[in-house]
Amino acid sequence: MPASAFEPAFATAEETAAAVRAKTISARELVRLTFDRIDRRNPQLNAIVWQDRDRAMAHALEADDALATNRIHGALHGVPVTIKEAFAYRGSPSSWGQPALADVKSPRTAVAVERLESAGAIVVGKTNVPVMLGDWQTFNPVHGTTNNPWDLTRTPGGSTGGGSAAVAAGLGSLTIGSDLAGSIRIPAHFCGVFGHKPSLELVSMAGFQPGPWDGSPGYPMDVAVAGPLARSARDLELALRALAAPDRDAAKAWTWRMPAPRHTRLEDFRVGYVFDDRIAPLSSEIGALYEEVLAALSRRGAKLTRGWPSGLDLQAHLPTFQFLVLALVTADAEGEREPTSHARWLHESRTRLALRARWQTYFDDHDVFLLPTTFTTAFPHDSSRPMENRVVDTPEGKRPYLSIASWTSVASVAGLPATSAPVGLTRAGLPAGIQVMAPMWEDATAIEFAALLSDAIGGFIPPPAFKD
Repeated sequence: MPASAFEPAFATAEETAAAVRAKTISARELVRLTFDRIDRRNPQLNAIVWQDRDRAMAHALEADDALATNRIHGALHGVPVTIKEAFAYRGSPSSWGQPALADVKSPRTAVAVERLESAGAIVVGKTNVPVMLGDWQTFNPVHGTTNNPWDLTRTPGGSTGGGSAAVAAGLGSLTIGSDLAGSIRIPAHFCGVFGHKPSLELVSMAGFQPGPWDGSPGYPMDVAVAGPLARSARDLELALRALAAPDRDAAKAWTWRMPAPRHTRLEDFRVGYVFDDRIAPLSSEIGALYEEVLAALSRRGAKLTRGWPSGLDLQAHLPTFQFLVLALVTADAEGEREPTSHARWLHESRTRLALRARWQTYFDDHDVFLLPTTFTTAFPHDSSRPMENRVVDTPEGKRPYLSIASWTSVASVAGLPATSAPVGLTRAGLPAGIQVMAPMWEDATAIEFAALLSDAIGGFIPPPAFKD
């Protein structure tokens, strides 16, 4: 882009990296401007909850010195980013919202964060999370509540709520989060940004744990993943190329490459879709936006097929999903209880793999599958307990709070890649997104479709109150 058109707050990561390489702006100036914006805007949001400005400025100085001798660290050279508080970062706490861990600093940095920094990214802060990442809102007794930049009385989602709010408000070019039950995709949907849940095990989770990390292995992840959120679908791929690679000993034996997207034109895509289900009925406001998506795809000549693949509706996925989530969150409980017994885990894992195999067969004849990210837009803050008693108001009436993750469970339990892409604003002026699922390991297909859809109907929109 022309130098005069570069706007640091809302430029994409790709544009920002290009501006640094072209010396339109120095990394030092870019980081300083980012911190100035954080000072002005973060108090309204409480999205960024930890900073080390001296370290960030030192990294920016290093980036500029390298560029002066024609050395580029990577595709994100000089780009300011944030990271979820849940990732270990040397010299910072990873409290996961727990007061006992609020001041306990990690001696090491999580592998995913190291990879971002190796690609040239500059970490400007860590973003807020719910307690133990266990909510689709973001509040905790250590750092308080994070607000949605579209409406400060509403949640930005969770558990990557701080990250999604920061990206939407122009506090850093992109962020990384985690996704077990929609924790990347739902905040992206609530804040009007792009979020990608990668294929299972594509991005290392080493160093993703509460408290300090010394390099010890954590639990094996059969549902949870780490991935990026950004203001552009193209930035998701840019970040994923930095994040995805074999880890530790595996790196001695194999390398990874991202398969090219199946198509680069909307008219070539074979698109399956389902936009409603009795388990989690869709708000009519979001439904109206999805009808506009279908109309746009039809105009572009995409091949559309409505309906669940045989045996792959929400009910087919939810029992296994619920068990695997419960097994993870209760893994530290003492004693061997039947609901989390190893035999039961093996049985449910076999079901998980069978569901994936059925989806892979479906993708022999289809390229992507579209479904809601969740049934509602961002709702007002609600910290009432117990969580299972909460409800969400929609134009069609109240919905159970625990149904929020029903739609994201499909890709989660099968381990498939899924991109949440913004598709416009409801009549109430709130953003909404759509989920794009793709075959296992074909993350670029989901991201490319999201990018092409964005080109057709419009993508990220800055929240009006945060445009300046």
